Amino acid sequence: MIGIVGGVGPYAGIDLLKNIFDNTLAKRDQDHLDAMLFSLPSKIKDRTEYLLGEVEENPGYSIAKIISDLEKSGATVVGIPCNTAHAPEIFSLVEEELQKQDSRIELLHMIDETIDFIKVNYPHVSKIGVLSTTGTYRQKIYSNALKDHGFEAVVPTLEMQERCVHPAIYHPEYGIKSKSNPFHPDAKKNLETAMNYLKKNGAEAVILGCTEIPLVITTKEVSGMIAINPTNVLARKLIHKINPEKLKPL
Repeated sequence: MIGIVGGVGPYAGIDLLKNIFDNTLAKRDQDHLDAMLFSLPSKIKDRTEYLLGEVEENPGYSIAKIISDLEKSGATVVGIPCNTAHAPEIFSLVEEELQKQDSRIELLHMIDETIDFIKVNYPHVSKIGVLSTTGTYRQKIYSNALKDHGFEAVVPTLEMQERCVHPAIYHPEYGIKSKSNPFHPDAKKNLETAMNYLKKNGAEAVILGCTEIPLVITTKEVSGMIAINPTNVLARKLIHKINPEKLKPL
């Protein structure tokens, strides 16, 4: 059974579940894979706030507890639809906590899966843009991973990150976390400004490196770049782990 750590953010968990359904070969209800979504946003501290030193409690503790509960309920493989939660300070703690509990659940790593997806499907691409929260940006989560695998990361300037990208996600009036369905046009406008910058600086593809961003950017190409959606990558890997014969071809 597939397990999903929801609440990081809430709509991102729903979006991962939807992507699992969308990527599954099914002609009737019973053809779909069993999945559990535990959406407990009140239990998990904000990942970016932790990385920026604005809260003391590592959200990895709560995430590990939720994964443990998913395992007790029957999940055998689990995904966390939050890129920032894969920062080493958080993800390594999750792994440590699960090891202490002798957990046998398989925990997928969204960033690693995304890099592998790019290597297999877009080997000709060399310069890849990244849009993300400021937590992911400052930790260079994707930039370091891309560099380690021979890609060149293209990111917004710090000024643009803080003026356009992060507010598109977090702004209390128009950010995607506060206005998810429907999203506010100002959020899309901010993201388009940043994507145009990435394109002008040579990016051939762009990683939508916050799980809220694909709620706004839903096309496979954007601003003349290939759009890479880590949520969809994670969904496909979760399906493959449970039953590869159920996975729709790309």
